[in-house]
Amino acid sequence: MLALTTPGGSFDVDQKERELAALREEASTPELWNDPKRATEVNRKLARYEQIISMVQQTSETLDDGEVLLELAVEEDDPTAADEVFQEFEAIERELAELELESLYFGPYDDHTAIFSVHAGAGGVDAQDWAEMMLRMYLRYLEDKGFQVEVDEVTPGDEAGIKSATLTVSGEHAYGVLEGERGVHRLVRISPFDAASRRHTSFAGVDVIPEVEEEDVEVSPDDLRVETFRSQGAGGQHVNVTDSAVRLTHLPTGVAVVCQAERSQLQNRARAMAILKARLAELARKERMKHLDEIRGDQDEAAWGRQIRSYVLQPYQMIKDLRTNLEVGNVQGVLDGDIDPFVEAYLQWRRERQEQSGAQASPD
Repeated sequence: MLALTTPGGSFDVDQKERELAALREEASTPELWNDPKRATEVNRKLARYEQIISMVQQTSETLDDGEVLLELAVEEDDPTAADEVFQEFEAIERELAELELESLYFGPYDDHTAIFSVHAGAGGVDAQDWAEMMLRMYLRYLEDKGFQVEVDEVTPGDEAGIKSATLTVSGEHAYGVLEGERGVHRLVRISPFDAASRRHTSFAGVDVIPEVEEEDVEVSPDDLRVETFRSQGAGGQHVNVTDSAVRLTHLPTGVAVVCQAERSQLQNRARAMAILKARLAELARKERMKHLDEIRGDQDEAAWGRQIRSYVLQPYQMIKDLRTNLEVGNVQGVLDGDIDPFVEAYLQWRRERQEQSGAQASPD
């Protein structure tokens, strides 16, 4: 069989086959359907693994057959047959590109649901408008890619835009796809809020954490402050206005979560608790790691010197990722949701960093 592995072990066919066997065994267990969420996740992963392994097997067989046919075409001096083989090889190259992309999802949380938030940083009303532009960009991207999105809260800005928004995103590699967006995003443009039409710089921050199983994190009721209030959401495309918004504050850490998407206070509280537990789990992971920025990066103020990506609309148009050095001139396309180049460039960059880290750690 085709042995598709990459440095760092980011795609291991043998391991995928072992996991596939375990998934099939779990999927055949009647008790699985007592937990519909887990059952859906198992069947989704099962179908994906079967597709990947089938693609590897078919690619391997096609390569073997193609080599034999190419040898015969050369021996018989048959250019037509050789051209047909080369066309098959071109199709295989496309399939290998798909498998290579799959190999980039090697992180321990890449398959988890993602809790994704955007918040306005330095820049006043421009920053709040920028945060809303980013929310629109991500919602369009996620819709186009077929992710399931729940809008947990949107806090409108004082004059325009939003102060913050929180989404729960589920689907294939949800956390892996969005992880690279974590950080500060800088916008340079002619401000629509400046009567003198001067150029302004504003910032918005993105945070992404993986959702965890609730039983993995214990929260004492004594450590919680629970507040309920009337929703002040933007309504329309963002969130359903409700009368039962919930804010949970974890007193020992100060972590606070707001949920106002549901019409039931109980539903909002349950969703807020799930998000809170995910954030507490992330804090625990940070404490266990020597290099805290490997999972979350720097989560300080969204301002100068901390940006991961710059979006320049004036005096020229260019978006540049400061980690991967990828530059895209089609600014409007990106703002309309075409962020795939940045997602894939980050995943490649992440793997290169892992390989470099492994090489440095090797005794050789």
